[in-house]
Amino acid sequence: MKTIIKTTVALLVAAGTSLAAPQVGQPAPAFTLTDSNGQSHNLSDFKGKFVVLEWLNHRCPFVMKHYGSGNMQKLQKEYTGKDVVWLSIVSSAPGKQGHMSPEETNKAKTEKGSGATAVLIDEDGAVGKLYDAKVTPELYVINPDGVLVYMGAIDDKKSVDAADIAGAKNYVKQALDAAMAGKPVSEPTITPYGCGIKYN
Repeated sequence: MKTIIKTTVALLVAAGTSLAAPQVGQPAPAFTLTDSNGQSHNLSDFKGKFVVLEWLNHRCPFVMKHYGSGNMQKLQKEYTGKDVVWLSIVSSAPGKQGHMSPEETNKAKTEKGSGATAVLIDEDGAVGKLYDAKVTPELYVINPDGVLVYMGAIDDKKSVDAADIAGAKNYVKQALDAAMAGKPVSEPTITPYGCGIKYN
């Protein structure tokens, strides 16, 4: 059944069928993806926990800003340490910038000290398109009830300069802290910045 659902989504996307874009306050779209170790993950597996979805392309200068400085890893480790599930998703198509084999993905995860729970492979871009993800990095926060509470940019400094991180407002941290404290997220939707996702 899971495979049928994912295949249906892929066919609808390929056919140009309009899928409803995700909305804050609504259930996060269901999906199943395989990680770089060959393990399958269904979003519903994490019901009862906060989940962060992070669209990733290690060759994007904006992503390099956050990984080269250690900013993304620090954020990942802070919240996975609080039992948050952090799923990095690579939607770059084969032959396009950012695409990596499972082996290359694992090597990059180790070399960069990623604190993500798993790196999911979305070669056909079905899940990226399901979430209307347009750039890397682009992040989504889902609460334990499976409801989307934040979507958009990592912070308010639209640059590739790591020096800007120190003075930036981190929207993902702000959203997680509020939601985990049972408070409403004050800025739930922020236009993301970064490199366009290299779909087919």
